[in-house]
Amino acid sequence: MRRAFTGHGASRGSALGHARVRLPFLFEVSEQHIAEADIATELARLHAAIQDVRAELHAARERLHGALAHEVGEFLDLHALLLDDPELLQGLDALIRDSRYSADYALRLQRDRLAAVFAAMDDDYFRSRSEDVDQVIGRLHAALHRGEPHAGGVAGEILVTDTVAPAELVQLQSQGVLAIVTTGGSMLSHAAILARSLHIPLVVGAGEVLQHVNDGDVLVVDGARGRVVVSPDATDLREYRTRRRDEQRERRQLHRLRREPTRTLDGVDIRLYANAESRADVAEAHALGAAGLGLYRTEYLFLRGAVAPDEDTQFRAYRDAVLGMTGRTVTIRTLDLGADKADRGGLTLPHEPNPALGCRGVRLSLARADIFAVQMRALLRASGYGPLRILVPMVATREEMLEVAALLHRTRKALRAEGHHVADEVPLGAMIEVPAAALALPALADTVDFVSIGTNDLVQYLLAADRNNDALEALQSPLHPAVLRVLREVIRTCRACGLPVAVCGEMAGDPLFVPLLLALGLEEFSLHPTTLLEVRQAIRACDLGALRRRAGALMRARDRAAIEHWMQRAASTP
Repeated sequence: MRRAFTGHGASRGSALGHARVRLPFLFEVSEQHIAEADIATELARLHAAIQDVRAELHAARERLHGALAHEVGEFLDLHALLLDDPELLQGLDALIRDSRYSADYALRLQRDRLAAVFAAMDDDYFRSRSEDVDQVIGRLHAALHRGEPHAGGVAGEILVTDTVAPAELVQLQSQGVLAIVTTGGSMLSHAAILARSLHIPLVVGAGEVLQHVNDGDVLVVDGARGRVVVSPDATDLREYRTRRRDEQRERRQLHRLRREPTRTLDGVDIRLYANAESRADVAEAHALGAAGLGLYRTEYLFLRGAVAPDEDTQFRAYRDAVLGMTGRTVTIRTLDLGADKADRGGLTLPHEPNPALGCRGVRLSLARADIFAVQMRALLRASGYGPLRILVPMVATREEMLEVAALLHRTRKALRAEGHHVADEVPLGAMIEVPAAALALPALADTVDFVSIGTNDLVQYLLAADRNNDALEALQSPLHPAVLRVLREVIRTCRACGLPVAVCGEMAGDPLFVPLLLALGLEEFSLHPTTLLEVRQAIRACDLGALRRRAGALMRARDRAAIEHWMQRAASTP
């Protein structure tokens, strides 16, 4: 029987296929004992499963590149650390050897014990890590039962589940999953951001879908509208085919925009920069005609090794990014690590009570002056190969920028004394993602040469809503009057001070937000290359003058519904 469900479209695209239902991880395994003669066999079975999961995690880590690789990698690294936890492994062995439990029941007992430990913690962040325990135990349980009925891949299927972890998405894509539908999740979560980068259609918050969808049911998924249809009828199938034709036509049209200018209908040029963190990203940005790199992340260099990268390693990475853009400006963000990221080099504080508000970004860099000095030397050496700007994350005070500027001056002087060629001008910028920096920008303005607005963190800090907390999904949106007012004031202040300003968060990469950002006065976007052509197309369909004239109505909007209504009108009347 046909049924339709509505959630939130988190990643655009359409899919038609059979459902693969994955129920919430309850891990209901009854008590199972084994004979003494079977202990060695059961231990070998468990250890083989552990090795299989280690290999899976390693393979997924090796495949990572480009969009959010460092953020996805943090989940994989955390799972690998859990998998190597001696307490977990020794406990499993003891339950099998001493209590003669089956491997499945030993996993169940260890999972329940660890979950109870996390649940007893006072800190919300660490309590949430119990989900990672479930993910690791779930992987081990699946590895124990490989080859049993229905344990195969998801090629050509649509995964229907309660939630999906970022660490899973790379593997699901490689397995050929068509789309994903979840009952929980947020449009601003790491998983949703990665799904958009990987072009996997994703619908989140689809309510009762798990209660009404069975394995093998035929589904139609519309990732743009957040719609899921079970047992589609003839009308649904016609609409699906029409959407697919439209999507294919749009892709062909987008391909033709690779060499077209990013210019509004009324002839105003808008600058599109690319976010990057790998050679592949740089090459794609160059091929798509990006004006430069607006955000080159450096964390991946620090996350992939057990020790911090040395000066020459960093220098080569930064130099290659500069050379790869052939004279276009490259903006490199200094280290943006915190305790919420898996840091194998031991740079971050291991047990911060609230990592999102802790020693991260520029705070960590200034606290680890030795590490920061090496990165600054590598950056300035790379500036001799082309236009390079340095972007400082998590800025909150004027004093932080003055300290960074002083280090920049000392480092430039030292490098020149050593005979290195350093550019005469290396602009220094601040990321505006802490509300204090946004409000105090006039006091910061004389310490910076440009500004980049990180909307992902700015939104969650302004609204006090963790973007990875499903329970706060309704709050996790930039379509809040307070967010728009802050964006407008930052853009206005920058314009008054003669400072270039870009938005580099996910908001900049969503074509739906293009009219809104243009109306607020933005003229520079920085986004992942995968959405660059879509944003270029959206800009070319806008009349900038008309949007600016409607900006007053936008700023008078009192709630999300009014802002969405403004966006709908802007989209329908260029």
